[in-house]
Amino acid sequence: MNSPLLTPSEMAEADRLTIAAGTPGVVLMERAGAAVAEAIRQRYPRQDVLILCGPGNNGGDGYVAGRLLRLAGWPVRLAALAAPKPGSDAAHHAALWQGPVEPVAEDMALGDGIVLDALFGAGLTRPLDPPVRRLLARVESQRLPLVAVDVPSGLDGATGEPLGWAPQADLTVTFYRAKPGHWIMPGRALCGRLIVADIGIDDAVLATIRPTIRLNDESDWRALLPRPGLASHKFTRGHLVIRGGGTMTGAARLSARAARRAGAGLVSLCVPENVAAIYAGDWPGTMVETTTWAEAIADRRRTAFLIGPGNGVDGGTRAATLAALATGRPVVLDADALSCFSGDVKILVEAIAGPVILTPHVGEFARLFKGTGVVALAGRLAQARAAAAWLGATVVLKGADTIIAHPSGQAAVEGTAPPTLATAGSGDVLAGILAALLAQGMPAFEAARAAVGLHAAAGRQAGRGAIAEDLIEFLRSVI
Repeated sequence: MNSPLLTPSEMAEADRLTIAAGTPGVVLMERAGAAVAEAIRQRYPRQDVLILCGPGNNGGDGYVAGRLLRLAGWPVRLAALAAPKPGSDAAHHAALWQGPVEPVAEDMALGDGIVLDALFGAGLTRPLDPPVRRLLARVESQRLPLVAVDVPSGLDGATGEPLGWAPQADLTVTFYRAKPGHWIMPGRALCGRLIVADIGIDDAVLATIRPTIRLNDESDWRALLPRPGLASHKFTRGHLVIRGGGTMTGAARLSARAARRAGAGLVSLCVPENVAAIYAGDWPGTMVETTTWAEAIADRRRTAFLIGPGNGVDGGTRAATLAALATGRPVVLDADALSCFSGDVKILVEAIAGPVILTPHVGEFARLFKGTGVVALAGRLAQARAAAAWLGATVVLKGADTIIAHPSGQAAVEGTAPPTLATAGSGDVLAGILAALLAQGMPAFEAARAAVGLHAAAGRQAGRGAIAEDLIEFLRSVI
């Protein structure tokens, strides 16, 4: 699967390059409107369709869809918010519509069929005018099927955030490539079912655009997973050390189990002596040691470290984190290892000396970057990318739309994680997978993409009712 996500400005550039290469804009608009009409015909029984057209290209797609649906025998009403600009592609297609054109008004009759939202596309930069918002809210309240052209009007295609408000679509039809806003919450939910239609734009334009955001597609990362060879032994497959806490022992134990399933040759838990028996009573293949953290990380045969799960938010965790970072070896910072630096993230910036992956959820991210310009940015994608660039580390911003960001600005959005992953301990499992892949020598960004993908796939296979322990068992078949 070719999985780049194009921002609205990048999609506009793809259109421009295609037109410059000889395909007229009116032809692209005809293809887009035809794709919308075909999507409606394929997914709904014949019924009344009310088409709401804006004055721009989104509205032009609506005029095309209306004309083609009407030719196919569908009952179509068309309403315009304003006339297209004279001489524009939208004006060309508006002139081909032979039926009446009503004005878009907040109190207009909606009927009881499909409403096609062709008002505004992904490039909208301001909130909907109140009358338009109230009209679309009526569509939503009456539970009429809403089909959106490009995005539901009012949704920012770059961020997935509504510009104040956007309606819930049943189906969204976009063109050539999806946009970040189609996959980042709440846009992912507001778009309903997403169709990406081919309108004849050549893939060669991607080489010029050079998009930096992708879906976290399995085909991009599976081939990079470490595979043991005939000469492999446990030490060549990596030795991961996990710092275990003294009270919440389950978190580090889950991470250790997941790390072993994800291929780490050796996994050691460095734990307080008074709880060593609890850790030792878990899986017998996980090694438990009560040496000091300084001794544990001094051994050069240890290839990666995981700090945070169940460690406690205290000075000991903070010191252990800084000590691990100072080794320059790969480190995963999760949970308490992040909370220890809440509002003091500059210390981490100065301490990072090697490959590092941070795994905050939204609350931890907000606390960690409090007082910085990062949290003021619009949308999770921009925040994650800015954080990664500032830290010089890979950031895995967890959620229903987990975002993996590289310091260079490259980013991936995980779009297949099931909601069943929202269970206690799921993040500890992810941390263990991440750390295991780092221990086996994967670069941080690639390891993060693969771990997030494996975690999502395990969740899909485990299904409803799954708990964190189940995810670990399904890792085997997923890998």
